[in-house]
Amino acid sequence: MRYKVSIIGAGNVGAEAARYLLYKDLADIVLIDIVEGIARGKALDLAQASQIIGFSGKIKGSNNYEDIADSDVVIITAGVPRKPGMSRDDLIEVNFKIIKDISEKIKIYAKNSIVIVVTNPLDAMTYAAYKILGFERERVIGQAGVLDSSRLAYFVSQKLNVLPYEVQGLVLGTHGDDMVPLVRYTTVNGISITKLLSESDIDEIVNKTKYAGGEIVQIMGTSAFFAPGDAAGYMAEIIIKDIKKLISASVYTKGEYKLNDVVIGLPIVLGKNGIEKIVELDLDEREMELLNNCAKHIKELQLVVDRFLS
Repeated sequence: MRYKVSIIGAGNVGAEAARYLLYKDLADIVLIDIVEGIARGKALDLAQASQIIGFSGKIKGSNNYEDIADSDVVIITAGVPRKPGMSRDDLIEVNFKIIKDISEKIKIYAKNSIVIVVTNPLDAMTYAAYKILGFERERVIGQAGVLDSSRLAYFVSQKLNVLPYEVQGLVLGTHGDDMVPLVRYTTVNGISITKLLSESDIDEIVNKTKYAGGEIVQIMGTSAFFAPGDAAGYMAEIIIKDIKKLISASVYTKGEYKLNDVVIGLPIVLGKNGIEKIVELDLDEREMELLNNCAKHIKELQLVVDRFLS
């Protein structure tokens, strides 16, 4: 069986997600963009690497949503990226309109798909997509925790001079400055970093993780795209291969961690059906307080989304 992944938004993040999936030969790809020629041009460019890289998957670029029909996974990357001086929250109104239009199209043409949302502000846009799509929550997932956990792992690896893949990072909460890097659950070959690093080193790493995206915006004038695109592609890979991997992702809560009706980053098991399980870790009082603070902030953004929806 050949899987089909549609990526809505052929900008930097969408193109990188497409490249990840093609180069790993995981699926046939449809790349959609409303700007005439962008998706078709990038699809043609990627296809011409097939002999060099050695993949057999097909890629089609289009501005016609009918082409996403029967997709197994749909990745939404479309939206306005951050510019210097902007927070992710500043994008809520303009990107809500984009998410609304895309979600309505997915309902028509790819109603059985699992949807991964990348558009910022991530948690609020995942909430919007969930409400508009009307899918069960297991099939509407926000990509944030994989990216933020990877950033955490990178900074730990730099501090300890180990390989990044030897570090297992875990970040919960919002995809923003209030995110909650769980240092007790962040390990190097099974050993918690609380046993390997000083408190001041850990504080420095946590701060770098929280502002990693903003640093890139300041440096190059727009949002990151390699790591976010690869994170989305990796989530699609987990679904396609039914790996049942424990990751962090933004999900709609129904009582987990005593949270309700809020889309927030939590540990999940991801597989062919989307969210297979939400894992409830034993958080201490401080960690739970930080998670609740995230939920409070996200709910404020969700109220804005609710006004747009009404």
